[in-house]
Amino acid sequence: MILLALLLASHALAAERILIDTDCGYFGDDGAALVMLLRSPQRVQVEGITIVSGNVWARSSARYTLEILKLLGQSRIQVYLGAEMPLVHSPAMAEHAHKNWGPLEFRGAFEAPRPSSAPPGVQPMDAVQRLIRTFDANPGRITLVALGPMTNIAMALRLRPDMALKIRRLVFMGGQLRVPGNASSEAEFNFWFDPEAAQVVLRSTIPEKIMFGLDICNKALLDKEGFDRIVRTRTPVTDRFREDFGNRYPGFHKNPKATVSLWDSVVPAWLIEPALFAAPEILHLDADTRFGPSYGKVIPLDRKLAPEAAPVQMMKDLDSAKVLELFRDLLESKR
Repeated sequence: MILLALLLASHALAAERILIDTDCGYFGDDGAALVMLLRSPQRVQVEGITIVSGNVWARSSARYTLEILKLLGQSRIQVYLGAEMPLVHSPAMAEHAHKNWGPLEFRGAFEAPRPSSAPPGVQPMDAVQRLIRTFDANPGRITLVALGPMTNIAMALRLRPDMALKIRRLVFMGGQLRVPGNASSEAEFNFWFDPEAAQVVLRSTIPEKIMFGLDICNKALLDKEGFDRIVRTRTPVTDRFREDFGNRYPGFHKNPKATVSLWDSVVPAWLIEPALFAAPEILHLDADTRFGPSYGKVIPLDRKLAPEAAPVQMMKDLDSAKVLELFRDLLESKR
């Protein structure tokens, strides 16, 4: 028993401190990612959550995030409201793209009206200042986990470029290099929603950038059988998962042949069990910010434009069966 206690203590000391930036919707891949991270305290310690518009508007995302934290008994975690709009992109631009270069598969928050007020319980300090203060106080000690568009992060880096070298590492879901997009045919949604922010981050000096794009996320697919296995366990979390994945997207109840990528949930799988992933490819990457059919597409970086940019570690492959098993186990857990 003493040895077990010592082992548990050593795991707790080794937990990676993380700050999560998310555009969490009702549940989806972001909500599942939050569940996975918060149910793995031996691996990660969540320092706070910042909210950005993407899948839904930031104010809606803050409400959904607070609801999920309550289901997990984690209401002590502070949630900070961030950017309401991308740096440049807008609903009118998305509509123009849809009509002229479309069709767009998913427009996220652009498809809905913006809420007029933030939910109670959201911290008054905005997300950008939370990012800056966190990394100022903990240089080189905290990992930034980005699960949505990078608007908050880009704004913080523009205000305080020196913050880049204070981030231990950036682990993000976004972009794609050698496969089609899932917002437009050319771009992954998180990068498409705010290409200018993605460009700022990719060109930054953040020393370690670990990318989970569609190239790897497309290899982690949940089907109806996996969905059914999770919802057989009845908990507040699986009930919310059932409602979202069953009746909303991908709608397993109506379309039993559907499959859906784990997307953002692949990031916590790597943080929790990195041995399930193959070595990355080291590249210098950029985001296409020219408003046109390839808006938001990942492209090779012209090093003359950003000579100090740190490279990106693009994750390419994973043990899909074991990643799905980890996903199921953490969502089914009654902890």
